[in-house]
Amino acid sequence: MWIIRFPILIALLAATSLRAESPAEQKVLDAIRSPDLTVVHLWAPWCSNCQAELKSGGWAKMVKESPKVKFFFVSIWNDGQDGRAMLKKFGIADQPNVIILADPGPRRGESKIKQFAGLPLSWIPTTWIYKGGDLRYALNYGEVRFPVLQQFLEDSQSEWSHKGEPSIEQTLHD
Repeated sequence: MWIIRFPILIALLAATSLRAESPAEQKVLDAIRSPDLTVVHLWAPWCSNCQAELKSGGWAKMVKESPKVKFFFVSIWNDGQDGRAMLKKFGIADQPNVIILADPGPRRGESKIKQFAGLPLSWIPTTWIYKGGDLRYALNYGEVRFPVLQQFLEDSQSEWSHKGEPSIEQTLHD
């Protein structure tokens, strides 16, 4: 029986590894490799949590006060619609540091995307902060508290490293 199941398993693994990135995902992957600070915000206009973030004015303020940060607003689970009208209504769409994208995937069902840019995706809004290709912070489950996001952006700007610090083993033996 395992002889029959093994080829099926191999075919399934091959199919999932061949999943092509959407144009939106490819643009995000290209952008997060830059040395700049990049915020990727996955959202949808129909999502009440996403709407609450917009209504608070936090995103508009964050974008305007962080002109050197690139903000990607990627509408997902929204049948390919980018939500630009809603972002425009809240003063976000026309900012020079904002890129608006849409994943073409469906909103419901088994073919709904479950990962984006190599990270699991199970809830929106989801917000990721990158610098130089490195994921610095991931806020995966719900509304952003904007003072916290501001602190994460400030922390992500710093150049920190643990190189040269003693290892835990050295510290325990001292």
